[in-house]
Amino acid sequence: MAWLDALRGLGAVAVMLEHLLPWFMPSLRPYWFNLGMYGVLVFFLVSGYIIPVSLERRGDVRAFWISRVFRLYPIYLLVVAGVLVAAIWMPVREQVPRDLSSVLAHATMLLDVVHRGGLADTMWTLSYEMVFYLIVTALFVGGGHRASGTIAVAFGTVAVVAGLVLTGPLLQGPWPALVSGPVFLAGLACLLGGRFRRSAAYVLGAMALVLLIFSGFVPWLGAVILAVMFAGTAIRRWEEGAGGLVPVAVTAVLVGVTPVWAPQAGWWWVQPGPWLATMALAGATFAGGMALRGRGLPRFLVWLGLVSYSVYLLHHPLLRIFHAVVGDVRAAGQAVQLSLSAVFVLMVLGLSLLTYRYVELPMQRLGRRLARGASAGDAGGTGGAGGATADGSTTGTTGTVGAGGAAPGPPSSGDGAREPSCGTGGQEPSAGDCAKSSGSPVGESEVRPSSFSEPTG
Repeated sequence: MAWLDALRGLGAVAVMLEHLLPWFMPSLRPYWFNLGMYGVLVFFLVSGYIIPVSLERRGDVRAFWISRVFRLYPIYLLVVAGVLVAAIWMPVREQVPRDLSSVLAHATMLLDVVHRGGLADTMWTLSYEMVFYLIVTALFVGGGHRASGTIAVAFGTVAVVAGLVLTGPLLQGPWPALVSGPVFLAGLACLLGGRFRRSAAYVLGAMALVLLIFSGFVPWLGAVILAVMFAGTAIRRWEEGAGGLVPVAVTAVLVGVTPVWAPQAGWWWVQPGPWLATMALAGATFAGGMALRGRGLPRFLVWLGLVSYSVYLLHHPLLRIFHAVVGDVRAAGQAVQLSLSAVFVLMVLGLSLLTYRYVELPMQRLGRRLARGASAGDAGGTGGAGGATADGSTTGTTGTVGAGGAAPGPPSSGDGAREPSCGTGGQEPSAGDCAKSSGSPVGESEVRPSSFSEPTG
């Protein structure tokens, strides 16, 4: 679906600009909405629209998870390795714990919901992609996957309540990561291997829900993200004639009012004006993509969608290196700022093309071959067609998860890019402002300090 690729491309560019502008062209950064969170919301709507239906069409939990693993992990692990190698010259950011909990959090991608910092700041949204996959799998196995609108409203309600009563994670310390890591890995082995698949799906889904609400950096934001993703699924149900848009509208209202009374919502981008504007722009972008899907779209924008996951994960580590090389240019002339920004964007796009062609695409093809083999094996083993098996898969169902099935960041697909939130109301960034992540509700004094603070001296 070219229109979904185009939306992913827009989202990836928005997140990259949210990180780039404060440091290289601060005068162009908008403050009436948050560019990064706009991109993230678009990513999550795309994931919600695609992922559950992809699982249903495939009808096989094991094949679905094989596809997801080969979609998400190859470039992710490459970035992890790259950051660790670069640590010889540029130390890993301070908010990444140097212990086993961090290793397990990275292995599971559950970083944000076990309140561990990621080696690349944009990795935080992958936590919510993973939580969504786990919950969707449990719902599919249990037969509750078609109640998308009701689930979206439920998560919206949870977001409002969490915003009122919670000011941070109730489950503190390294234990959420230390416990969830082995559970996740054992459960994934069951999903892929076939033994205890149904039980594993339920356990992983329940674990994901607990971590989302009680262990995330900002509980209300996690619930908001899941509400948005299931709203995307509800839109797909409406499009297929299997539901209405009323739950989507109710969810939008709940998501819109969630930060209004939340104690853990003192950042500029969750104030009513910017928050509602960001939501409205993301929703309008998604609706516009749907309206234009029958028409020809710019090929460059569609191409951006194909490489969006690489753009999403690569740009932040590259930005740290680029900034360290060229220095602080916020006081330089606009021609210098524009030239350096263009060089950086071209560098990111060029490297993303290479990683997409030589890392992502080959691994996606391998994953699809393995997934088809898994589906054929399950179908052959049961000897039936159509109908749910005891392990939660459905035999005789075809369909594939597309190469771009997951939002980077995403693309959840982060993605608001969480880095750096410099200045307020259009003011020039200061060291204090830049100690907060862009789009991140965690300030310097809270659990997650900035990963890209302003240089001193």
